[in-house]
Amino acid sequence: MLLEFEVATRQNCELVAVDHLLQEALRRCGLREGVLMVFSPHTTAGLTINENADPDVQHDLLASLDRQVPRDEHYRHREGNSAAHIKTALVGTSVTVPVTGARLKLGTWQSVFFAEFDGPRRRRLWIMPIFSQPHSSSDL
Repeated sequence: MLLEFEVATRQNCELVAVDHLLQEALRRCGLREGVLMVFSPHTTAGLTINENADPDVQHDLLASLDRQVPRDEHYRHREGNSAAHIKTALVGTSVTVPVTGARLKLGTWQSVFFAEFDGPRRRRLWIMPIFSQPHSSSDL
């Protein structure tokens, strides 16, 4: 079962916490034990897991990416968003989150972030639950 959610971004470059969407996916599919595979079907937006306690961490991550991949670097791609493509390649387009007891199993400070690098836009987020299978004694 593939679940699709919309993520509306407001800025050219931002991190949007999407834990609430993952929890909604858990509610819809009834997953209690397993993992959620979370995927961004975009070439200029990705996903990452990082700290969500101090907003300065998000600022620092984006500022560091901007220094590493400047927006105006005389790229050959004519659409003018090569930096967004490169940042997405660096960050990645998927994360996998363990689920136990019908809850996301993230670290104390962790959240899942949708990483927008070419906004503002209306984006899609695909979430696929992967149910764990009980093991028989012969599997051990």
